[in-house]
Amino acid sequence: MTIGTKIQQTVASAESVSANLKTFALDTNDQQAKQLYNQLAQNMDSIVQQLKNREQQVMTEEPSYKQQ
Repeated sequence: MTIGTKIQQTVASAESVSANLKTFALDTNDQQAKQLYNQLAQNMDSIVQQLKNREQQVMTEEPSYKQQ
């Protein structure tokens, strides 16, 4: 498994966590919990973006990591 593949899997997992947090925020009536879930989801979205940027960097620097 290449580093590119591992990053892609990590991105997918992080996107799933973000989606779950957004769902939790929608499902609760507790405003503090809603705010917490939304903040955590924003943090995960930031992490996803950073991982995607790193993935692009890896693909540019190491063409052998590109998926066929």
